[in-house]
Amino acid sequence: MTITQDPSAPLVTVVGATGVQGGSVVRALAQSDKPYHVRGLTRDAAKPAAQELVKLGVEVFAVSLVVVNKDQVYQAFSGANFAFLVTNFWEHVDVNREIAEGKLLIDAAKAGGVSGVVWSGLPSFTKISGGKYPHVWHFDGKAAVTEYGLQAGVPFVDVQAGGYGTNFLTPPFAPIKQADGTFVLAWPVGPATAFPFIDAAPDYGMFVRHALELPVFPNGQTFVAYSEIITAKDLALQWSEETGKKIALAQIPAEQFKKGLESAGLPPHVVLDLLEVFLVWDEFGWQVPPIVQGLPRHPNTWIDFIKNTDFSKVLA
Repeated sequence: MTITQDPSAPLVTVVGATGVQGGSVVRALAQSDKPYHVRGLTRDAAKPAAQELVKLGVEVFAVSLVVVNKDQVYQAFSGANFAFLVTNFWEHVDVNREIAEGKLLIDAAKAGGVSGVVWSGLPSFTKISGGKYPHVWHFDGKAAVTEYGLQAGVPFVDVQAGGYGTNFLTPPFAPIKQADGTFVLAWPVGPATAFPFIDAAPDYGMFVRHALELPVFPNGQTFVAYSEIITAKDLALQWSEETGKKIALAQIPAEQFKKGLESAGLPPHVVLDLLEVFLVWDEFGWQVPPIVQGLPRHPNTWIDFIKNTDFSKVLA
């Protein structure tokens, strides 16, 4: 079933429709056997990615989703039946801005009359660590928006994304080449440290579509989009086996890892954020519920991601 302009089909407003998660949601809805009218929000309706959405039948709506643009943001959700909401901390690395914009999106969706909001949240690593690591703002900010959404008086579902496969294409996650031609993952974690993996672009949208197509909208529930829980050791091992490159985990002290982030010129609060992500994983883990059942297919595993990804620059 393709995306339709039929007014009888449910209208889904999708934030970030040209981005990783929003784009994945649009494609998943386009692949459904149910009809959807999709309004895709983007800042630039003229860019090629937006024009590709038009070819899919998406109603592209140009809007900057910032607090000072409140009236137009509210207009973007007018008449929608459902809304998919996401914010991008890494665009501005300002947790207060992310929280304010997340709340704005929820308020706008509610004012637009939606029957349900699907929000891309994350757990609070401050809570997971019992307050030991309070600086993972790109998790905690989304967790704060989730709390707001659950109290906003609109049916609300949190569909969290696991760790992106594409994270491993760039520092500080990417392997570092050694003098002998081998590679190491220089992280402050042990080999048994694990995280939920997601190949976000092709797979995240399936989880959002699943929530939208349940017989009853799952108000108040949390889903986690991932395909497997993988350890640091297995990640390196499978990467080596599939690429033919020798890649090993090298557990380094937290202070050494921190100095590496600082030497890359990252702002101090970003250094703390990225450092504590690894420390929470290592000491407390990232606990998630079982993999969602009833998806159109099993989401891509880490091995699938390796097979489908060009690592020529990363492993050069």
